[in-house]
Amino acid sequence: MSFHRGGRRRSYPRRPRVCQFCVDKIDTLDYKNVEILARQTGPEGKINPRRRTGTCARHQRMLATAIKRARHMALLAFDRGTWV
Repeated sequence: MSFHRGGRRRSYPRRPRVCQFCVDKIDTLDYKNVEILARQTGPEGKINPRRRTGTCARHQRMLATAIKRARHMALLAFDRGTWV
């Protein structure tokens, strides 16, 4: 048996997300820059979506390609187990 407590939910204004690569004026993402690529992956090794990171579409495509290349070159782990 469930019931509603009757309280109002607080709504906080969302902070607008900006692309960190556009702010830093980065034109190309290199697969050898493992620190940046590792920050854009989740704890299980998945690539974080745009809605979570705030990355623009152009840089998200470049980021996904760079992460996949780094995985093939064994610079990044596929499952984020013991690396990085």
